[in-house]
Amino acid sequence: MGLYRSLVDKAMVRLNAKREYESAELRAYFKRHYDIEVGLYTIGPFDRWRVPPGSRIGRYCSIARTSRLLDADHPMDSLSTHPYFYLSEFGVIPNDQLKLTPPVVEDGVWIGHNAIVTPGCNRIGRGAIIGAGAVVMQDVPPYAIVTGAPAKLVRYRFDPDTIAVIEATRWWELDREGLAAAVRAAPEFALHPRRASVEAFVKGLPGVTLPPPVAAPAVADALPGP
Repeated sequence: MGLYRSLVDKAMVRLNAKREYESAELRAYFKRHYDIEVGLYTIGPFDRWRVPPGSRIGRYCSIARTSRLLDADHPMDSLSTHPYFYLSEFGVIPNDQLKLTPPVVEDGVWIGHNAIVTPGCNRIGRGAIIGAGAVVMQDVPPYAIVTGAPAKLVRYRFDPDTIAVIEATRWWELDREGLAAAVRAAPEFALHPRRASVEAFVKGLPGVTLPPPVAAPAVADALPGP
């Protein structure tokens, strides 16, 4: 049954390859069989061997096909880390010992090639970037860039005021056509978002109010210490 399901998975992904960004059929299939939720316009996570059941992935994400998200570690306090000691199906222990923690990946996240998100990371915040080869062992704040093994914060993509106004737009909730129309009215928003370009962008979005300016943190507070 496992081999059959794997073949069906591959067939579904291949049949929808040209429509992966928007295929409702592909998203419904992975939700039905693996409880993996994938938002519209996201690419790369349609693989149950790399993305565990129960994962929640937002819209407009880019997830490298060589990256992997994990939901459990081998237990290190047991006599052995062998599967016999955490899976009851082998008849050695009476109950499964794994504690599953499916990850949440918010909207607009980029996970680079060969990155590994370990069970220590429960959530990757909106707009974050995970560098190629990174080993992520804790939660990643929104709009953070993390690299290395273990992954460490390099910097934030934008200053606090820009992050605040970007968040206020909730641009990720727009469909492709709505996003394209808004960007045509404010092209700088897509390429170099700052308060001025965000103000132009939201003119075409009803009901959006931008927050007052946010002061930049002191240099010493900009990044956490070692």
